[in-house]
Amino acid sequence: MRAKEAPRPQGAVQSKTQWRDRLASWQAHHSTCALESLLRLLRRPLQSFLTWLVIAVATALPATLYVALQNVESLGYQWQDSSQISVFISADASDQALTQWRDDLRSRDDIAELTYISPQQALDEFRTHSGLGDVLDDLEQNPLPAVLLVQPSLAASQGQPLQGLLDTLQQHPLSDDARLDMLWVQRLEQLLTLASRAVFFFALLLGLGLLLVIGNTIRLAIESRRDEILVVKLVGGTDAYVRRPFLYTGLWYGLGGGVIALVLLALGLNWLATPVSQLANLYQSDFSLQGLSFIASLQLVLLAGLIGLAGAWLAVGRHLAAIKPR
Repeated sequence: MRAKEAPRPQGAVQSKTQWRDRLASWQAHHSTCALESLLRLLRRPLQSFLTWLVIAVATALPATLYVALQNVESLGYQWQDSSQISVFISADASDQALTQWRDDLRSRDDIAELTYISPQQALDEFRTHSGLGDVLDDLEQNPLPAVLLVQPSLAASQGQPLQGLLDTLQQHPLSDDARLDMLWVQRLEQLLTLASRAVFFFALLLGLGLLLVIGNTIRLAIESRRDEILVVKLVGGTDAYVRRPFLYTGLWYGLGGGVIALVLLALGLNWLATPVSQLANLYQSDFSLQGLSFIASLQLVLLAGLIGLAGAWLAVGRHLAAIKPR
């Protein structure tokens, strides 16, 4: 026979039921506050749209700078891919040793492509492009050395890895010299670093401006509903209960501004895409403007929503404490 289960204490059952009721009440109040705060904004479409537009402009500005920086970095990577290290081979290098060295270089992870130009190929190319064919015919021997054109991989196309690859090629016994214009690479890196910090600083300033704008908007909303807040407090409403609708209002302001910012950014990129593509074609490049990815767009909207929530929290925390029933 199965043993009878021990009866649960009645107090524990009641406590669990009360906890479920409180959770259901809390969820219901949050849902009601979220919906009512959104409907309240939609009942004043012009005022709400102007606030959303201000938030959208302040959000779209750093987002536009970020997209521009990403496109410049992408273009910079294309420039770096087109750069090559020219390695001039020693005249007394044997074919066997040179072949072995080329095989070793092709197996390196920091080298994406390797091209060998023989002295005769270099002479023919120079004759074709220089127009000095008659002068070259009078030479007793070919003065041009063999050359290895080394294309670094993307991971080794900048900074210390690129400098290390250049030093390795220069110090090899079969190498007379290795040349690379490092100055433009360093300048590009520093410009991108400066631009990224400027975008970050600009985004911080505009984020602070958003906090002030949303905080002031919420403060005005609190003042317009001052009597309602006093009544709620008189009947026992807590500060958390009163605070909740304003927090959702700030959240809706931020989310709406973030969505409009994405629309403004997409319109701007679409407006610039055609002339940028035409300019790239003139330079025989397939470069095209790239916007924010889906994940980045979602992050932008959520970040704007969090800033709106933070601005509302600061405004409510400061002004709600000053409203007390007498």
